[in-house]
Amino acid sequence: MDKKSISGKRRARKLALQALYQWLMAGTDLHETEAQFRAINNMERIDSDYFSKLLHGVPENIEALESSFTPFLDRELSGLNPIELTVLRIGSFELFHCPEIPYKVVLDESITLTKEFGSQDGYRYVNGVLNNLAKQVRAVEISLTE
Repeated sequence: MDKKSISGKRRARKLALQALYQWLMAGTDLHETEAQFRAINNMERIDSDYFSKLLHGVPENIEALESSFTPFLDRELSGLNPIELTVLRIGSFELFHCPEIPYKVVLDESITLTKEFGSQDGYRYVNGVLNNLAKQVRAVEISLTE
């Protein structure tokens, strides 16, 4: 992947976090949310296909995603900070549905998003949960990198 592609995905991830947070908190329609975000953001430097993939893929797979990381939580889903919950959903989606993105990149990007938008130490929690999930979902990839 070239730098432009990487930064485009990073921006798409950040935008998807904001859009999915809005969807979670306000219950807005995903298509309306997507149209709104596309209208108010300069999409030239954003991987807009990846933004759509995350924005629609996470809700479509939400039950499977949540059940995949719930065993690694130390509290109920309802007890999670909404930003951290959204980052966990995006990170687990990427681990399952985006094998072209290395698991370390998924973890690093999730940590970065949580540091920027989440609670002070939320990134540690997100990292722990996604790291445990990655050991299951990406076991072969991890074994090849060790």
